[in-house]
Amino acid sequence: MPVAIITGASKGLGRALADALARRGWDLVLDARTARVLDETATEVRTYGTRVAAFAGDVTDAGHRAELVAAAAELGALDLVVSNASALGAEPLVRLDALPLDGLRTALETNVVAALGLVQEALPLLRASAAGAVIAVSSDAAAEAYETWGGYGASKAALDHLAAVLAVEEPELRVWTVDPGGMGTDLYAAAVPDDPDPRPEPASVVPGFLRLLERRPVSGRYAAPSLLEPK
Repeated sequence: MPVAIITGASKGLGRALADALARRGWDLVLDARTARVLDETATEVRTYGTRVAAFAGDVTDAGHRAELVAAAAELGALDLVVSNASALGAEPLVRLDALPLDGLRTALETNVVAALGLVQEALPLLRASAAGAVIAVSSDAAAEAYETWGGYGASKAALDHLAAVLAVEEPELRVWTVDPGGMGTDLYAAAVPDDPDPRPEPASVVPGFLRLLERRPVSGRYAAPSLLEPK
C-alpha cells in the first residue's frame, strides 16, 4: 500500500487528509505536537484497517523528522510527504510594526525550514517510489497582501518558492503547493479570533487534494477549490 507522512495531522486539514487517505488504503505516519489529540486521530483512522504510526513532537526538531521518515521506511516505502504543520508567528495576528521578531522566526522555522528539512530527510525514499510526491500546504496570504498576515504570508511565500525550486531539481517527483483557501480551523481561530464569518470545514477541500493524487498533474501551485472544477 502507498505510504504518506502528514505533519500537523491531529486536527484540521491534517486530520481530514489522514482520514481520507486511510479510507483509500494508505498507510500513514502522522505527526503533531499534542500527543493526546494525535492518538485520538490515529485510533480513528486505524478503524479503516490501515497501518498508522503516530509520533508526537515538533517538526522543527531534526531528530523528530528523522523518526518520521524511519517509521515510513519500516512501513516499506514513502510515496507522499504532506507539509501541513504551521505556525502563525503571533496569536492573534498583528501588523508588521508590532510583529515579534521571535514570532517571525518561529513561523519561518516551522513553515519553511522544517518543511525543507523533512523533504531532505525523505528524498531517498521518495526517489525510490514509482509515484513520489510532496504537497506543501500554502495560503492565499503567500500571494496577496492582507493586513496583519505579513509574517505568516511571508513564510508561506518562501515555502512556495522552495517547492517550485524542488520541482525543478527533482523532476521525477511531483511537487505541488496547495492553497486550501479559508477554513474553519483552530489555526484560523487563533489568527483572527473575532471573525464573525463562518469558514468551510477542512474536509470540504480534501477532494481537491485527492484529485491531485489521482490525476498527478505537473508540479506547480494549485488552489484546492479549482481542482474540483470540471475539466
